[in-house]
Amino acid sequence: MSKAIITKVEQLTEPIVDELQLELVDVEFVKEGADWFLRVYVDAQEGRIDIDQCALVSERLSDELDKDDPIEQNYFLEVSSPGAERPLKKEEDFVQAVDSFVFIKTYAPIDGIKEFEGYLIENDETSVRLSIRIKTRTVEVTIPKQQIALARLAIDF
Repeated sequence: MSKAIITKVEQLTEPIVDELQLELVDVEFVKEGADWFLRVYVDAQEGRIDIDQCALVSERLSDELDKDDPIEQNYFLEVSSPGAERPLKKEEDFVQAVDSFVFIKTYAPIDGIKEFEGYLIENDETSVRLSIRIKTRTVEVTIPKQQIALARLAIDF
């Protein structure tokens, strides 16, 4: 059910962000405690998104959701920037993240590890290659994309 809702919300949001020359980054529909949240993450195609742009997307999307009414339960709509730890979901996200510091969590361990932080040094259709630090040495690890459970930009301290 949640997947169908996300797909429908993406379909309703795309024309809005296209018209405003923004980018749809992600949609989440999650239950936290007793409440449901529909979170829509948008970003500017160039430069940085501002709060007024998020508010405009929220207004227009709220109108579309009221017309179409794809969600049965009560929920809170939140439209915001993806922030510094932007999720990497689409192929284009991985392409743009090359040379960036990233966090990747896998479904199953690779060489005994399920969580990786390092620089994304290579991306192709089937895998990504990271340069990571293990204790005092730097190693490279290749992660098949089908094994990626979660990927996002990270902050390198």
